Amino acid sequence: MPAIIRKLLIAAALVSAASPAFANVITDWDERAVAIANAMPPYPAQRVLGMVHAAMFDAVNSIEQRYRPYLVQLPVPPSTSKEAAAAAAAAVVLASIDEKTASAVRDALAAELAAIPDGLAKSDGIKLGETVAAKVLEARANDGHDAPDAYRPRTSPGVYVPTPITAASMWPNVKPFAINSGSQFRPQPPVSLTSKEWATDYNEIKDYGSRTSTKRTPQQTETARFWLMVGPQAYHPFARQIAKAKQMNVSDSARFMTLVALGLNDALIAVFDAKYHYNFWRPITSIRNGDIDDNPATEREATWQPIDNTPMHPEYPCAHCILSGTVASVIKTALASADIPEVALTSPTARGVTHRFTNLTAFAEEVANARIWAGFHYRFSTRVGTNMGERIGEHVATNVLQPATVASGR
Repeated sequence: MPAIIRKLLIAAALVSAASPAFANVITDWDERAVAIANAMPPYPAQRVLGMVHAAMFDAVNSIEQRYRPYLVQLPVPPSTSKEAAAAAAAAVVLASIDEKTASAVRDALAAELAAIPDGLAKSDGIKLGETVAAKVLEARANDGHDAPDAYRPRTSPGVYVPTPITAASMWPNVKPFAINSGSQFRPQPPVSLTSKEWATDYNEIKDYGSRTSTKRTPQQTETARFWLMVGPQAYHPFARQIAKAKQMNVSDSARFMTLVALGLNDALIAVFDAKYHYNFWRPITSIRNGDIDDNPATEREATWQPIDNTPMHPEYPCAHCILSGTVASVIKTALASADIPEVALTSPTARGVTHRFTNLTAFAEEVANARIWAGFHYRFSTRVGTNMGERIGEHVATNVLQPATVASGR
């Protein structure tokens, strides 16, 4: 997308995150943050959303003090404006990311603050939000997200390997937001190449994940293309719609959306830890080399291709699956139910299509199937990824931002 068009679209989104029914300052700024993040690579984009929500939560929570803080809890009068504090916190984080969009962020903040009556409540809120955001930015300044790519392709002297730079090879070492370490939820190794399970899953994706598959249905193809979308745009609207449907107030929205944002960040760190630890081959590699895996039930297909370009990082486990599993688990834990108000999602990779969900398990299952039908992940990898996400989501939802009277498990 040309830079000028992207800038205009971001500016429009910043202005148009205008308060539909049951929206509030938290959901509005989540929408604005996602609009900005769409112009970034997906993993740094999710990091930005994590900082935005952590800052908004700590700002709002400093006023009400209902929960243990994520990072800081500052003394302020209880009359301080939560709306001014959250908006200022989000804007400071977003304005610090990219100078090209900073002026649009500041304009959106000014427009929002103009609707809040002048006075100490407003000025105290702005000061609080700015202070908290600065502390969050400082805490994440050296978290490892900008480390150089040092991935070493496996080869032997003189033998050519494909040369594109891998994605997020430094992410296993990024400082987690809530879990203890990137390896805390590392799964067991992938299945043995000589096993029956490997052959079954190999042949499934060979048949259903091929670009020219005759077994995949039109609905399955649509779903595969729908979930080619990546980054915060894939999962934040899901949580945001639930916050609105549940008519959560500012404090509840802040906590709910922050748990989701923290979980998504840690899911990415955990999944890249596992991916680069095991360095397992993608279907496009394994199927074109099906004659060297020592399994007689896997046949080589020399020209096999998936439905779209394979993501540039190792296969195991499925990243989309861990992300959807994390979101589902955070929400299920927070709401104490797998059933949710209807969520309607659209995707930039499947224009004109809307997918609707009323159950968190069905949501995670659709994402997992989509990655098989797209030709990117084996079924065993989707199961492992979803399970990792469920565990991470539950850990985050039960160990951070807990009620002030409950001892923290961090």
